[in-house]
Amino acid sequence: MRMTVNNDRSEDGADQLPPALIPPPPPSDEPGAYAAQLRLQLLQQLGQLQPPTEMESDVHFLSIVGQIEGHFVLPPKNKTTKYEHVLPQLVAIEQNPRVKGVLVLLNTVGGDIEAGLAIAEMIHTLSKPKVSLILGGGHSIGVPIAVAADYSFIVPSASMTIHPVRLTGLVVGVPQMLDYLDKVQDRIIRFITANSHITEEKLRDLMFRTGDLVRDVGSVVVGREAVEVGLIDEEGGVAEALAKLRELIRAREPALPAASGVTSPGGDRHPATPAPGLTPTPTPSRIPALPPREGPPLAVQPFQPWTFDPYV
Repeated sequence: MRMTVNNDRSEDGADQLPPALIPPPPPSDEPGAYAAQLRLQLLQQLGQLQPPTEMESDVHFLSIVGQIEGHFVLPPKNKTTKYEHVLPQLVAIEQNPRVKGVLVLLNTVGGDIEAGLAIAEMIHTLSKPKVSLILGGGHSIGVPIAVAADYSFIVPSASMTIHPVRLTGLVVGVPQMLDYLDKVQDRIIRFITANSHITEEKLRDLMFRTGDLVRDVGSVVVGREAVEVGLIDEEGGVAEALAKLRELIRAREPALPAASGVTSPGGDRHPATPAPGLTPTPTPSRIPALPPREGPPLAVQPFQPWTFDPYV
């Protein structure tokens, strides 16, 4: 067994330790020492001095970035999206009543077919409004994830690569293997056409086109072109995606019944206003009314406290 020792040293000669192993600084009584240390940590970790302002939001942001990892772990140098992280997160979103909508941000090169389809199906079957936004690229199996939302956006500079199914590794050269590839291809095509406005003929034409890609079969659509072929609903950015998501959230909120009154945020209930031309009928009381009392009014006696003497 061989141990590798990091011999890198800082300017003052101290060993450079990984950030996770650096102990927190000791408490100091000097005014502003903690704030200065916090700004230094933010500069090292986030590249900025001012941290983001914390705020409560009813919208959950889900990022699909890098390569979508399947059943095999990719090299550590690859930026990946792991389905074992995303799937439980989507289940938690569905069960959390405070989350009203989901914004899916995509910048992915694609990846594993079954992992990508699993994420796409989970997003599609969420009962809450969801909007997708393609930033940079939504290639390969990222296309089903992009169209799985209720409404999809793409920025003008983003692109989408559409190509047939490819396999890496050992391939058995039998007719059954080609039939299996056709079935996988049909699964992807059915999902895309069922959740977008593109036709199957147009999708197959883009998928098996030759001459568009130099070393592959398929095609690339950029920005507005993805909207024109029917893959994406609209061209836009973050502001348009959030505005559309708010619109979908308001459309799904149940309307308050007019006859039961309106409950204010503080919990007070206000009676409903009757419709024009209608007079509300008073509800008869179940307690019988007492007859008026005759005679002089009752004299009010002063209050005398009651005492208890145990020796009487």
